[in-house]
Amino acid sequence: MSKLPKEHKFIDVSDYGRPFAKMIVNNLKDTKYTPIDVTIWFIISGIIGILCISAGYYWLAGFFLIFKSILDAADGELARAKNTPSHTGRYFDSISDIILNLMIFVTLSYVTNDSLIVCLIAFALLQLQGTLYNYYYVILRNKLNGDKTSRVFEHEAPKALGNEKQRTVNRLFFIYTVLYGIFDKIIYTLDSDAFEMKKFPKSFMTLVSTFGLGFQLLIISFLLALGYKNFIADFFIYYSILIIVLIFTRKIINKKMTI
Repeated sequence: MSKLPKEHKFIDVSDYGRPFAKMIVNNLKDTKYTPIDVTIWFIISGIIGILCISAGYYWLAGFFLIFKSILDAADGELARAKNTPSHTGRYFDSISDIILNLMIFVTLSYVTNDSLIVCLIAFALLQLQGTLYNYYYVILRNKLNGDKTSRVFEHEAPKALGNEKQRTVNRLFFIYTVLYGIFDKIIYTLDSDAFEMKKFPKSFMTLVSTFGLGFQLLIISFLLALGYKNFIADFFIYYSILIIVLIFTRKIINKKMTI
């Protein structure tokens, strides 16, 4: 099962790991392994990558960060293959992502000439980029009858699904809102009427997908491998200018569609 109906799929440059994720899932779907297990594997891969950054093994760091991205796609893919969607898995995945992202940039402040403050600013802007991508993508999925595990607006804990416990969902939802709430509010404030968009052009969504975590990790990995670790924080700071450009572009597209 895909996140979007086939006729509405777009080229998602952040989702380059999906074919490899599907290969992993094909070997796991008839086993006892769960999506949560795969999420734990990507946490381990991410931590190994971060340790490699701190030790100066940048090629190896890039490998494990990209592998983390593939596993990040595989946990949701496994949930769909086993027909076991869960809010627990979704929040655990997102919480793990943001903590690992923070660890990456804190580690970069240790191995580069950038101050911790600069790296934290880069981290925050990276999260804003990812939030805009997710905001538009979740709106698109909800409008086109795609995957609805993720919600456009996270105002209250959702009702537990399947075998998950409501208490667990509530706790993870609280942690999620603490970690992501500020980014969600900023993006919603900047583009509060995005939900009124009738259709997001595929080319536009492809451009927005450069804000996806998979593509972000790919950029970090390449810059590390090429010896440009000192440019990583600056790249994500300056690349964030595109947030305003994309929001402005979406509004123009929406105006043309309503004329």
